[in-house]
Amino acid sequence: MVTAGDDMAAGDVDAAPLLPAKPGAVRYRCSSCGNLTRFDVVATRQTRAFYHFTLAGECRIEDEDVLSELVESVTCRWCGSTAAVEVISPIAG
Repeated sequence: MVTAGDDMAAGDVDAAPLLPAKPGAVRYRCSSCGNLTRFDVVATRQTRAFYHFTLAGECRIEDEDVLSELVESVTCRWCGSTAAVEVISPIAG
């Protein structure tokens, strides 16, 4: 398992890639079918959040900090492979 402080080389099939707090900071590619867009990611996330409740009882999360994240598995939606999924560089923009 990979924790927030661990490093991982792309293509390492023994460890799951780390999912960053900011979407788009990591991209995945399935080397089996070429998929770049559809993956099932199972992750455990520990957060600290500020919940703001209205007098009617509705809740709105106004601030959330990610304390730690652990990606347990990444599966290609097209071919179902987990071993062929690799981390690639994000698109510069």
